[in-house]
Amino acid sequence: MTQPVLFYLFSLVAVIAGFTVVTARNPITSAMALVACFFCLAADYVLLEAHFVAVIQVLVYAGAIMVLFIFVIMLLNLREDLPVPLGDISRRSLFGLGVAGVLGVGIIAALAVAVPHTQFGEVAEGYGTIKKVGEAMFGGPYLLPFEVVSALLTVAVVGAVVLGKKEI
Repeated sequence: MTQPVLFYLFSLVAVIAGFTVVTARNPITSAMALVACFFCLAADYVLLEAHFVAVIQVLVYAGAIMVLFIFVIMLLNLREDLPVPLGDISRRSLFGLGVAGVLGVGIIAALAVAVPHTQFGEVAEGYGTIKKVGEAMFGGPYLLPFEVVSALLTVAVVGAVVLGKKEI
């Protein structure tokens, strides 16, 4: 009984942290909210008994990727803007909140229709083990996307260094 409650609690905190990532004005606050989101997702993976994925989530994303993000933020030397009063909400913000609300209700309604009728099959032997993940990642269909993402992250760091440097 407590496992579904914990799952939904961690999921709710992850969504709130994700919302904070997008809406925070301070980049360090946004990065720390992203770390909280990563840890909540790792807790959800543990509750789903995907322990390897949870460990990788913490090591790779909450560890290495966030160090990279913080390094780029510090390198760009972003300054905090003046605080905006809480009551100062523009029409564009209200329109965006309305569109997000309608989209969220639509997704929830579609899931409510689709999920009860979904049949889940048996999981193959060894599914989710380190060996199977390694075979899929480095010798299977996910090799090219894995390499493209690593090249993209490298280009992003080089671009941040070039933008952050005053004189080349």
